[in-house]
Amino acid sequence: MGSVLVISGPSGSGKTSLAREVCESFGDKAYFSISSTTRNIRDGEKNGVDYNFLTREEFLNGIDNGEFLEWAEVHGNFYGTSLKNIKEALKQDKIVFLDIDVQGYDAIKKIFPEISTSIFVTTKDIDVLKERLNNRGTETSASMQIRIINALNEMKKIDEYDFLLINDKFEESKEYLYAVAKASIIKRSKTKVDDFIKNWNKG
Repeated sequence: MGSVLVISGPSGSGKTSLAREVCESFGDKAYFSISSTTRNIRDGEKNGVDYNFLTREEFLNGIDNGEFLEWAEVHGNFYGTSLKNIKEALKQDKIVFLDIDVQGYDAIKKIFPEISTSIFVTTKDIDVLKERLNNRGTETSASMQIRIINALNEMKKIDEYDFLLINDKFEESKEYLYAVAKASIIKRSKTKVDDFIKNWNKG
């Protein structure tokens, strides 16, 4: 059995870029879970690489058929995580990187309580977050306001996560996230301790 690494944080915190680069550093020992979404594709994004882009009808059918490990409606759009692909990666003892929101993490804790490790990624303050969102060039004043309100609500969930990462210097943040990912492999809660000790005593 592999491990599940949950990475959450406000939109604009840089969590996705961090998660992708650290996941790639593990090669075939890790799997980056690509979320499905009903939001519009942005310039430079590719279907099946950045997200699996679905129509609202396709997504709702997927919910009805139990195809998602977790799903949520965020900023007026649906986001979800494929259950089949994650189970296959775990069977191969891989670290599964899950870039999901705080709602999704609630579902993960219930489904994979023994093998999940979580880290909340954010900026050093709200001004930096606003600057990064502005630099995207994709936000309207209305969507910006929604994202800031959601960020304030997401920050209230930090205590529910195992680790907090302030993404100020990207390269330094990558090192910290790599360390957490590596540690997730040997997290004590993953092991049935009583059975391990019993077998260990047999020599």
